[in-house]
Order: sequence, then C-alpha cells, then structure tokens
Amino acid sequence: PTVESISPTDNQSWVSISDNISVTFTEEMDTTSVTTSTSNTTCSGSFQLSSDNFSSCLQMSSSPASSNSNKTFTLDPPDNLSYSTTYKTRVTTGVKDTAGNTLNNQHETSNGFTTNGIFVISGGASNDLSNYLTSTDNGTTWTLRTLSYDKQFLGLGYGNGTFVMGGREESITLTSSDGFTWTSRTSGLTDTLNGVAYGNNTFVLVSSEGQIFTSSDAVSWDNRTNSSVAWKDYFLSKQFLEVTFGNNTFVAVGQYGVIVTSSDNGTSWDNRTSGSTTAMLEDVAFGNNTFIATGGAGIIFSSNDNGTSWDNVTLDTNLTFRGVAYGNDTFVLVGQSGTILSSSDNGTTWDNRTNSSVTSKNLYHVGYGNNVFVAVGIDGTIVTSSDNGTTWTSRTSGFSNTLYNVIYSE
Repeated sequence: PTVESISPTDNQSWVSISDNISVTFTEEMDTTSVTTSTSNTTCSGSFQLSSDNFSSCLQMSSSPASSNSNKTFTLDPPDNLSYSTTYKTRVTTGVKDTAGNTLNNQHETSNGFTTNGIFVISGGASNDLSNYLTSTDNGTTWTLRTLSYDKQFLGLGYGNGTFVMGGREESITLTSSDGFTWTSRTSGLTDTLNGVAYGNNTFVLVSSEGQIFTSSDAVSWDNRTNSSVAWKDYFLSKQFLEVTFGNNTFVAVGQYGVIVTSSDNGTSWDNRTSGSTTAMLEDVAFGNNTFIATGGAGIIFSSNDNGTSWDNVTLDTNLTFRGVAYGNDTFVLVGQSGTILSSSDNGTTWDNRTNSSVTSKNLYHVGYGNNVFVAVGIDGTIVTSSDNGTTWTSRTSGFSNTLYNVIYSE
C-alpha cells in the first residue's frame, strides 16, 4: 500500500482549529494496524500528529476511525487544535493492508499545515450582557458575541493557547482556549483588570489599583503587588493601565508617568523614571528591541535598554494617544479623533496616517497579527490595515458601544 492523500494537505494554511486529520491509502487496510497515542503525548502508534517536529505528539481521545472501505482513517483530537500553529502528520511503516503488506517507507508531511488565527476584541456592556467580537478572516468580518456578566471588559491578552480577559469592577477574570467558550477564574484581583501580557511561560495582570498578579497557567495566580512601585493621589491609588513583554522583560505603565519593569517573570518589580509626573501612560508595546509607551498630551516614551531608561518625544500636546502596537518592523499609534501614526524607525520619526474619511472616532487600542493591524474605539469602531499602517479600511462591527482592546492569537 501507499499513502494516497493526507488532509489537511501539506503547506495548507488557514486550517480550522476544529478540523479532523485524515489519511487515505491505496488499499484496504488492516484496521488494527492503524493506531495512535490515546494515553499520553509520546509519538506512539502508526498515525501521528505533532506541532514540534515529533518531539511529542497530540494525544487522541480514541483510535483512528475508518471509512471508505477501510482505506481512509480519521483522527479526532479531544480538544481543538491551537491557533496559528503548524502541525505535521506522520504515517509509519507499522501500517499494513489486509494482505499483510506494509508501507515501504514512512510517510511524513514536509512542511505541515497551519491553523488559522483569530482576533478577539473586548467591549462594553449592553442589555445586561458583556460583549466581545471575534474574526477568523484577518479582521474583514466580525461576529458579535455576548457573556452574561453586564460588565465592560478592558484587559485582554493571549499566550500559550489561552486568552485572558478581565472586567471592570468585581475583579472578573476569564480564560478561553478558542475565543468562543470562556471560563471564570479566581485571580485574586479586587478591582478592574486593565492589562494582560504573556511571556516566558508567564501571564501578568495589572489593575487600576496597582495590583499585579502572575500565573503560569492562567488558572492559579500569585499576588506580586508591591506598594513601593505604586503611586497615590487624592482620588485614585496605584493605577496601572497596561503591561507588555519583550526581551525577557515585563513593562507596566500607568498614570502620572509611572513605569515599572520586571526581569524575573513578574516576581519583583523596579520603578523606572519616565521623565514625567503628569503623563497618563495608557499603553506600551515592544518591537525590534524597543519599548514604546504612549498616552496623553501627545507624549511618546521610548526605551532600548529593556525599560531601564526612557527618552521623551512630544509630538503634539493637543493629541491624546491611547494605543500602540508593533508588527512587521512598524509601530502604530492610535488615539483621539481617529488619530493614527506609524513609525518604521523604532519611534524616532512618525508619519501621520489619519484619514477622517475612514474614521474620526476616538480609537482606544490597536493590535497586530498575521500582517494586519486592527484598531478599535468608540461607537463600535473597527479599522484595519494590511500595509503596515499606511492605509486603513473601516469594518462593520454590528456594535454601537465602545470597543476597548484587541488581541491576536499567535
């Protein structure tokens, strides 16, 4: 016998994470010889699927199902495949046809297939429900989804196959492996979750009252809050607005120019001097060995030494920047009245990409994935760019309230 075909095919992209994997042989096969691992992640059995070049294999819930007169066999993973992941398929010489003949050579896909990614947007509440949106076609079309919490969701992150989303008040923390089904977790936060980041097998949460929590699995969380790296004023205390990860360093930013960094996976944190005690730093991003933090009064801070020191560039004091993202050698800033800027030199110079014919709405956040920037804002505004932030297209969200955050599974 020989392998006639494998599905998904080699080099196939944008494969659904819910797809099954099948192999078709030229002959009727002995069904007892087509086996797979159902007890652990070792690469045992004659029909295997792996995302790490067969250092380990996916554990299946049952033996391959046969069809097509025992010529076709299908693997059904117990859980969805991971987003934005490349998988290879292998059929070993352990398979044999009904006459007892085996494959002459092991069959293995050369490059494998790659699953699709997904954008997730967190949003405001309406009709006693929390709202969020998903897109599996690179941000072209969006599906509005609801959760029974009646809270705004601000913080949003992704790592190791898991989305983490946090709500305003009541310390709501949710996780999801696919962006569709969410599970409530007890993080220990007692206030609004503003930011989520992932790096070095660690999730970090930051909150509006200066709380910091870390987790290796997004299920159990450790409190890393340290009053020495938080701030106070007359009305609010210790506010962090966003956090990111890059070059083995977590960086969190907040009001009054607060910047703190951690190089030990969020266990301990150091205060850094931004150069401002008045700036509202609303977002921070990392790319090309550079951190960019931005916020009100047209201020942009940059650091190329892992957040230890920061340079200040004020573009326009009349502007308020709300979000920053990095992708494909480009930083993109978004803000009030549809303001969009891009930089291809690590934030040294910025090009104005604002186009009022696309949007003049306040934009709150921007994300990047699969060569697409997605910016979101008030009144359900979504705009996308597939040319490094140069031109933008308005997308239909089907939602009229504020959209706060956007993340891509990668």
